Amino acid sequence: MSDAELVLRSTRVITPEGTRAASVAVTGGAITAVLPYDAPLPEGARLEDLGGDVLLPGLVDTHVHVNDPGRTEWEGFWTATRAAAAGGITTLVDMPLNSLPPTTTVGHLRTKQAVAAGKAHIDVGFWGGALPDNVKDLRPLHEAGVFGFKAFLSPSGVDEFPHLDQEQLTLSLAEIASFGGLLIVHAENPHRLEAAPQRGGPRYADFLASRPRDAEDTAIAELVAQAKRLDARVHVLHLSSSDALPLIAAAKAEGVRITVETCPHYLTLRAEEVPDGASEFKCCPPIREAVNQDLLWQALADGTIDCVVTDHSPSTADLKTDDFATAWGGISGLQLSLAAVWTEARGRGHGLEDVIRWMSARTAALVGLDRKGAIEAGRDADFAVLAPDETFTVDPAALQHRNRVTAYAGRTLYGIVKSTWLRGERILADGEFTQPKGRLLTRTP
Repeated sequence: MSDAELVLRSTRVITPEGTRAASVAVTGGAITAVLPYDAPLPEGARLEDLGGDVLLPGLVDTHVHVNDPGRTEWEGFWTATRAAAAGGITTLVDMPLNSLPPTTTVGHLRTKQAVAAGKAHIDVGFWGGALPDNVKDLRPLHEAGVFGFKAFLSPSGVDEFPHLDQEQLTLSLAEIASFGGLLIVHAENPHRLEAAPQRGGPRYADFLASRPRDAEDTAIAELVAQAKRLDARVHVLHLSSSDALPLIAAAKAEGVRITVETCPHYLTLRAEEVPDGASEFKCCPPIREAVNQDLLWQALADGTIDCVVTDHSPSTADLKTDDFATAWGGISGLQLSLAAVWTEARGRGHGLEDVIRWMSARTAALVGLDRKGAIEAGRDADFAVLAPDETFTVDPAALQHRNRVTAYAGRTLYGIVKSTWLRGERILADGEFTQPKGRLLTRTP
């Protein structure tokens, strides 16, 4: 440890072995050792004594719509990564749609990377997209370093990113399986959605009825069957239907290579509490009832659901009209995800170690980022410093998101991020940011 440049000391450090008092030594942007709390300070090393604030591994958010380039009035790499850093997130993986062009060819990936370079306050990776007509582009995108491929089984909401029917899903999934890739799927069955009652207007109950659980359940069953037949690796995005949990658990028990995520809004917001006309709560699949939420938490606890990500999907305020049928569907959550999940988790008897497992360790593992997601020797020195027992009331004006529309306005949440660190450098402290230091990440071959 004689070459350590920095030591962060806290009475509460969350490590893979549990929470303990420790000193974390950092050299060259990497963790070199996790030592006893009272270990002697190496000569020349700088000490950051965090007292009783908790030292967490930086969160890894694998589901973020940055919308840059093309729809930068909705978000952008500068604002998205600042919001992420303010919420203790040190790595994000950008979704391939809502940007123009979408990330569906290597050329489009290069365009997006060029836009992101120099604007990212945290590390950023990229998903590719699987469309009906781009099977030929999937292997080149994989070789160019995308972390996997996003597909929709129902309309995406933007014309430039059409969904796959079952035949197209088979072709894309077979190609992705041939090179050991990962397909991540928005799983709602379009026929079940078309059969559901479709009523416009401000009533949240009408919107909820238009996106029934059965649409998710049917699509997930179809995806499981395809994955099992092709021995392919698949990941279910933003699960909201608790009715699908037995099917998922059975598939896992059979050895189907399936993982599942859910989102903070499904774990913390409830359909019974959504005001009519408040389309800041609109997302697809929708926020469901409290009894459904309880089952999602149970599935997180037993491992049926693997991880929690934001599905940060912002838009300009004018697209959030009071008509649930026509308003843009998406919730902005980057800056508030840790606090929202921690607030609910602590009330349900979970600890910060659970939250970090769901939002850092398992998300890093999902995309193969073996230098992220834990405080242990050999990992990147990415940290969040959290005061877990302090509270704040969400003020939209204080958010770093480009458009400060939030379903959490006025809520009191636990957990204040005091500082955020990327590869041993403090990138945020007391609301002040350094110049962007994020790197563009690619999948490790």
